[in-house]
Amino acid sequence: MQAGGSREQEARNYLEKHRIMELLSYLTSALLFFRPEKPREYLISILERLRIAKITGVAFPFFMDHSNIVAMFEMMDTSSKGTISFVQYKEALKTLGLLNKDEVLIDDGHIITLDKFRAEV
Repeated sequence: MQAGGSREQEARNYLEKHRIMELLSYLTSALLFFRPEKPREYLISILERLRIAKITGVAFPFFMDHSNIVAMFEMMDTSSKGTISFVQYKEALKTLGLLNKDEVLIDDGHIITLDKFRAEV
């Protein structure tokens, strides 16, 4: 039984070391957000851009523009109040891969407006 536990821990450590779960979450989020006609080709293009960014040291060109950010905010702001809850904000950052599981966001009691959301994303 111990050997299986050791292998499982090794696998967990490997995934954490190489940030595989964050990568898969990011790829899945991008795929579901954009829903490209050719999903495999789209995923390959993202991975290729990540590879090039790593080799060249140039930051990965984030694919969300202003209209995407506004659309995402509006999807969460179902009552059209112009604000979203802290929980929605935190989950959006996690979904986009902009928040690690180790990071802790503290709810300061302020509402999240589109401007704040846009600045963070």
